[in-house]
Amino acid sequence: MRDEAGYDVVISGASIAGCAAAVLLARQGARVALLERRRDPGSYKVLCTHYLQPSARPVLEELGLTAALEAAGAVRAYGRWYTRWGWAEPRTGQRGESVPYAYNIRRSVLDRLLRDHAAATPGVDVLLGHTVIGLLSEGGRTVGVRARTAHGEREMRALLVVGADGNNSEVARCAGVPTRVHANARFSYFAHFRNLPTPDGLSQTWFLEPDVAYALPTDDGVTVMGVSPDSKKLPAFRADLENSFMAFLRELPGDLPIDAAERVTKITGTTHYPLYSRRPTGRGLALIGDAATTSDPVWGVGCGWALQSAQWLAQTVGPAVTGDADLERALRAYRRRHRRGLWAHQFMIADYAKRRRFNLFERLMFAAAARDADVARHLHRFAARLIGPVQLMSPGAVAKALLVVLRHRGRPLAVSRQVVHEAP
Repeated sequence: MRDEAGYDVVISGASIAGCAAAVLLARQGARVALLERRRDPGSYKVLCTHYLQPSARPVLEELGLTAALEAAGAVRAYGRWYTRWGWAEPRTGQRGESVPYAYNIRRSVLDRLLRDHAAATPGVDVLLGHTVIGLLSEGGRTVGVRARTAHGEREMRALLVVGADGNNSEVARCAGVPTRVHANARFSYFAHFRNLPTPDGLSQTWFLEPDVAYALPTDDGVTVMGVSPDSKKLPAFRADLENSFMAFLRELPGDLPIDAAERVTKITGTTHYPLYSRRPTGRGLALIGDAATTSDPVWGVGCGWALQSAQWLAQTVGPAVTGDADLERALRAYRRRHRRGLWAHQFMIADYAKRRRFNLFERLMFAAAARDADVARHLHRFAARLIGPVQLMSPGAVAKALLVVLRHRGRPLAVSRQVVHEAP
């Protein structure tokens, strides 16, 4: 039932998760206040892989943004991975099995597009320069927020408060939401380059055990280069950041023409990026995006999970904030959906963040994927978050990988460069 004295929903954070949730809830008839602490409507997150997982494409389609993304230059992203067994490239199979594509687009473009989309949606009030500094509670239930603005503090009441305010979520802190912290034993640095071609325009990831690197072609001819080395290397790396970063890229397998490219941004990064897992609900409260689950940048899941969690929230609580459905029951449904969708993925990602080498199963799958397109497609579907760990490790998939490895034992790798992708 609507609170006529305020909003149905107050969302803290007008980035990917917050904007998507605002639009999807408003379409169901909710009146939404979308609060953003920064005053610049063009502000965006700098430290990002700028990668939208294939699992998030249905959300983009529901938002009606795919055409706008492609008009803005978003690159349909297909990947290849380098491991000690060589390159693995998912390709269309003989039976026509397709390879789902992701989108690569810089956050400077994506965030502004989403924020404008939210602002143009009836029922959404985008309120810039509003920083949440506390929550309003009654009877142990969250009923609104206190926000600091350029004109002083403001109280805003709502049936539901949503924290979409990132990994260091103030909403989660004020609500006392329990947080599980997973150590990340890698650090990360990024830079953007122009005129840096990748083979067939593919996104590339190097798993160097334990170091990781990636090249992601994005809009306007810009390629994002990221490196995530073992944290033991940080003191020497940071002592001469420029030369360390460039030397790391020059040494990547595959003859990346890095010295012929133009670097168009400074080298930025983070030396301490723990992974957070939080209970995504409380009474009158929900968390989405990084506020609920902050994962390792190595896997590029943050943007996609922001969109997916926003969609799950809107699907489960929409009827409760616009009608007579029970909100707490709806929030429990969201919590179950969030856990079912992300918990196992986060568990595996957090384990790999310990900077360990590949385990036995991972060695089997990557060795087979470098030799067989069927296995590569199966592994790609997991990396794209289209299937979960149970499907990844199914008896049939393991048996297939074992047969491939045994069949090719002792033979040199011969990875085809022909890559055929999913039709639009």
